[in-house]
Amino acid sequence: MHQASRVPEDPRGPRPAAYRAGRLSRVRPFARSVARQLARVGVLDNATRLAAQAFLTALPMLIAIATYSPEVIRAELLVSLRSIFGTPNPVMHQVEGVYKGGPGARETWGAVGVLVTLVSATAFVRALQRLCERAWHLPHSGVRIAVWRWFAWLIVWTTALVCQGMVRTGFGVGLVLAVPLQILVAVLVWWWTQHLLLAGRIGWRPLFPGALVTGGAVVAFTGASGLWLPHSLEKSVQRYGSLGSVFTLLSWLILFFATVVLGIAVGYVLAQERPFRRDGGGHTRRR
Repeated sequence: MHQASRVPEDPRGPRPAAYRAGRLSRVRPFARSVARQLARVGVLDNATRLAAQAFLTALPMLIAIATYSPEVIRAELLVSLRSIFGTPNPVMHQVEGVYKGGPGARETWGAVGVLVTLVSATAFVRALQRLCERAWHLPHSGVRIAVWRWFAWLIVWTTALVCQGMVRTGFGVGLVLAVPLQILVAVLVWWWTQHLLLAGRIGWRPLFPGALVTGGAVVAFTGASGLWLPHSLEKSVQRYGSLGSVFTLLSWLILFFATVVLGIAVGYVLAQERPFRRDGGGHTRRR
């Protein structure tokens, strides 16, 4: 009696369905964790707070620093601001007018005024520190531990902003170098920012996903906003006068810091996944 031949099963048959099921079983918990994290952090609240602090304290600090800086630093800072906000537009005309104020501008500010402006700028850094601590479920660190970190962050951030114009042009090479260089600098800055403002309580490895997401998102946002922000600033000034540029700039800052908040918040969730879950210098926490 002839035995019926057995048809071999296609090894690729059940795999796609099992593969999709396995992917869904991993994606759904991750999506729920991201949703819980975003609700806990409060994306819009933190973005609005950071935007307001940046507008009220960080921008005056830049003007004060530029007023007392050498001409070469002032010129590079103008180039950096033009690369972000575009040129020509009414906002940059006003900034350039302030930067070219010379000795008269120094008399207007005064040494005490500059000192008060620098101290006030730490309010922005404190708001950024609270964001990082909230995203990483950590208690607020003491003033004695944090105060020098606020000024260190301001120094590094100002230096990075001064060099931003050169980075955005790839030091004259073009977009081939400029884009990867912008991403590299942004990732390093946000990686170091989290470690500094969290007072080293979280190791470098768990902080890397958030730095990567935040740095990449910030570069993408500033690149895309360069297509509409200069035109929007010009239109808002034509319609509403100088007050229109304030509204447009605040809206841009809120969107920018919403990108930052999202990146840092999602970075905490990504850090719970391998290989970032543990690090010899620290560990992530769940509450």
